[in-house]
Amino acid sequence: MPELPEVETTVNGIRPFAEGRTVAGVIVRQRQLRWPVSRGLSQKLSGKVIQSVRRRAKYIMFEFERGTLLIHLGMSGRLRVVPSTTPIEKHDHVDLLLDDGHCVRFRDPRRFGSVIWVSGDPMVSPYLCHLGPEPLVDDFDGHYLYARAQGRRAAVKNFIMDGRIVGGIGNIYASEALFRSGIRPTRAAGQIALERYGLLVTAIQSVLGEAIAAGGTTLRDYSRVTGEPGSLCRRGAGGFFRALTAGDRGDAAAARCRGRDGVPAVRGIGPARRPRWLAAGGLSRRSYRSNRDSGVRSPRRPVITFAVITPSVIMPR
Repeated sequence: MPELPEVETTVNGIRPFAEGRTVAGVIVRQRQLRWPVSRGLSQKLSGKVIQSVRRRAKYIMFEFERGTLLIHLGMSGRLRVVPSTTPIEKHDHVDLLLDDGHCVRFRDPRRFGSVIWVSGDPMVSPYLCHLGPEPLVDDFDGHYLYARAQGRRAAVKNFIMDGRIVGGIGNIYASEALFRSGIRPTRAAGQIALERYGLLVTAIQSVLGEAIAAGGTTLRDYSRVTGEPGSLCRRGAGGFFRALTAGDRGDAAAARCRGRDGVPAVRGIGPARRPRWLAAGGLSRRSYRSNRDSGVRSPRRPVITFAVITPSVIMPR
């Protein structure tokens, strides 16, 4: 699902096309999303100027003079800027028509996203008022996390993924930050020292910064505003996910986008735990055993298929 870097990338892509534009209308094709799409959007927004486009946690905010349109991408949602004449595809639920002939199109196959109109200050709305600080601001530091963790028995991974503690951190980046800071994800949040929380905050900010610079991930349904996938885990690029812990094991070697010696990464299996039959150049289990029993040395050759590393999905708060 889209997390903070993917949402930030979406906002950065939409902002040049939407800010300062006048809304020509709103087309709603499917109203039943996570929450029903607000009624009367076309009447409320037609002729109104989009003053700014920004992000709060995982929410995208289109700010107008007297209200804000909040969009949450849910598990599989995406926003794209396309010409208004672009043919409609399945799961294209909402179009925000602009005065230059383009539209901001919301697509959500699983319909866990939301499109909500909020009058007045959105920060006091029930959607945003409970959220914790942004992880990339100065107020978010080790002292803050340490203070909020006191007396908590919940696993530290669940703790930092709680939107009431800090906004926007999901499964992928929580796992990566904990791995970099050397903290076991299942350790109770209240049992971690202040110094370790300082390391964790540094890792969180570093991971999110790298992810934003890379344009998000290529996992599952996420793509940029242009329709291209994020480059964070681009095939053959190596790099970022080499430190993504497999199965939340802090001491396990991480599963890579591209495995060691050309062998593909396998869901839940890091290089240190890869079966010998798989490491033997992509041979099947039966072929490996046959060669082993007959004394034939199995060649190590690269394979051309890749398995997708799929993290568990956490519902947005």
